[in-house]
Amino acid sequence: MVAIKAGDVEGVLRRPNPGIGIFLFYGPDVGLINERARALAERSVEDPADPFQLIRIDGDDIAADPARLADEAGTMGLFGGKRALWIKATSRNIAPAVDLVLKGKIQDTVIVIEGGDLAKSAPLRTLCEKSQNALALPCYADSGRDLGTVVDEALKSNGFTIAREARTALLASLGGDRLATRGELTKLMLYAHGKREITLEDVDAILSDVSSLAMDAVVDAAFAGQGTELETGARRLSAEGVSAATVLGAALRHALMLLPARLAVEEGKPVSAVVESMRSLHFRRKPLVERHLQRWTSDSLKQAIAQLQTSVLDTRRLSHLDHVVTAKTLLDLARAARR
Repeated sequence: MVAIKAGDVEGVLRRPNPGIGIFLFYGPDVGLINERARALAERSVEDPADPFQLIRIDGDDIAADPARLADEAGTMGLFGGKRALWIKATSRNIAPAVDLVLKGKIQDTVIVIEGGDLAKSAPLRTLCEKSQNALALPCYADSGRDLGTVVDEALKSNGFTIAREARTALLASLGGDRLATRGELTKLMLYAHGKREITLEDVDAILSDVSSLAMDAVVDAAFAGQGTELETGARRLSAEGVSAATVLGAALRHALMLLPARLAVEEGKPVSAVVESMRSLHFRRKPLVERHLQRWTSDSLKQAIAQLQTSVLDTRRLSHLDHVVTAKTLLDLARAARR
């Protein structure tokens, strides 16, 4: 069978091939796997609430008794009609059970499997990719147009519109997992209950992690050479009980993110284009990161990374002086940025 690309999965599921008896959903996005498996299993039968039509089976049970899946797949419905077997795989290998089914003939039964994050060489994935009667469907975290579609459909179906800047901020905060995205959208719509349009203030109120924003502000101030803002932000984090090592870790991650971006700039790419390509960066930080890339060279960033790595180790060895080590390191970064 031809391998299905992640971007083609929705189209395949809108009009599933009636000749396919087994659908394997796999990938890192557990929420998306569950959502797609549920939708397909429920759509495959007349009454999803009927336990004789939609049968859920644990993967461990199948692994312990491989013949059971073939028996279930060959069982006729009590009152006729199509049946769906919905299986949630575990760490145990159920490929032998699926292989038995594929060697037989599947009639009036659809088998839907939540496979988890399977490697390319995983027996279950390999089996389904090679079979003419099965499909292996990848499920990766939403991004770009897919994420926008999820957001727009969810809001529209609940009677909401969303301001452009609010939508931009919302998309920048979502996408790691479909289940988590649905949960955040539900919280946002509950918060905006009684309103028609969701605003940027609504998004900030629900999705912004205050401590994370404060951490970003301190790191951005250090790399921009803003001593006053750095001192104010550092005091705030200290008052909130954020550990010094956590702040240094955030600064180190930022420096490691800046280095390849700065190398791209030194190769001739425009700063704005490089920043725009940094997908994980919140849109509000982009102007600040542009300033960082203009202030720092690749050599100075390598020096900053080495200094931060040493300081992180120092906070572990000299835990009673961790705040002192952190304050000095951040001030050194701000001085280097000003130079």
